[in-house]
Amino acid sequence: MSSVSVTETADCLQVQGHIQYDTPDHLIPSNVHSSPLEQFHVWFNQAREANVCEPDAMSLSTATASGIPSSRMVLFKQLDKRGFVFYTNYTSRKSRELEENPQAALLFFWREMSRQVRVLGRVEKLSKEESREYFKSRPVGTRLGAWASHQSSVIGEDDLVNRLAEVQERFGVQASDKEGDIPLPDFWGGWRVIPSEVEFWLGKPSRLHDRVRYLRVEGSPDNQPQWTIDRLSP
Repeated sequence: MSSVSVTETADCLQVQGHIQYDTPDHLIPSNVHSSPLEQFHVWFNQAREANVCEPDAMSLSTATASGIPSSRMVLFKQLDKRGFVFYTNYTSRKSRELEENPQAALLFFWREMSRQVRVLGRVEKLSKEESREYFKSRPVGTRLGAWASHQSSVIGEDDLVNRLAEVQERFGVQASDKEGDIPLPDFWGGWRVIPSEVEFWLGKPSRLHDRVRYLRVEGSPDNQPQWTIDRLSP
């Protein structure tokens, strides 16, 4: 049974209730790491150990040059010294918007632990070598899918099936195969979000949540950024 109660009328759906968060731990500036990337590393591993469902799922928000936003769920694939990495089709809506407006927001929500992590920052494309190395690690079916899908374009009912058949024939590989030589498409690769702000959120009773925000010190280098750490009011 859902913890959310609602009242419905002919023209309105009103949400009336929600669970009360009651986490035993506390989140304050004095008990977090000096780097938000290191703090994220700790929290991500704790989410994995707690069997959080899809801890690598994150909301990615982008915007057009005129400021029209859009969000979608994507998979987080790497954390390095510069930031957070995900992969996608470079002709997709998200990539087109990142080309127009190279800023993004990420949000991780680990419901089972009453935790959120919010990330804001500028973006950069990964090198061909980095994208190629990751692409080779993907299952054969998803590599073929990257070639078959013209992401975010309008298609007919049978277009995707037909395109998959074409690329299977082109590369002499079936989606169910365990191995196959499938090159990286020119239109596919990784993006890195280089954070300027990271917030860690911990659910507490009466909506008095713990919030700790890292702000990057202006002018500090990408490979060794400095941060100010503050507690935010809920």
